[in-house]
Amino acid sequence: MTASQTELQRIVAALQNSGLTVESVEDGALIQQGETRVALFAERDHQGGVIVRLHLDLDLYVEEDSLPDILMGINLLNQGLDYGALNLDPVESDDEDEEDEPATFAVLGRAVLWLPDLGPGELERLREHLGRFEAEITEAVERTLHGSKGMSA
Repeated sequence: MTASQTELQRIVAALQNSGLTVESVEDGALIQQGETRVALFAERDHQGGVIVRLHLDLDLYVEEDSLPDILMGINLLNQGLDYGALNLDPVESDDEDEEDEPATFAVLGRAVLWLPDLGPGELERLREHLGRFEAEITEAVERTLHGSKGMSA
């Protein structure tokens, strides 16, 4: 590793060397985990170490009028998660005529991990966290969507 490599480049190289399928994109990387793709972003922490942010797009969308029930359900789901959380992000509309339409929100899995350094032990911890994050979020959502009660609280 050269000193000029960024934190993200070092993380991408380490994950690729560990056997994961990783593709660099604009300001982050996409990691193929089975059927899903986790976006990874890294930045140097001004107090030392590296902050790694993970995003998992679940391809689930919620209309504004369903928010109260969905928020309660997401809150309940988040209480059982150890490696991430479900969040709602507003979806930007490209159509200017849809101003009167209800807002739509995407359901995303998110996690943040602080690494004190990019040594082998910390990179292995990141790899483990990444796998657990993806599995936990996916399992929680699938269990809810396919369970007997659906996503209502």
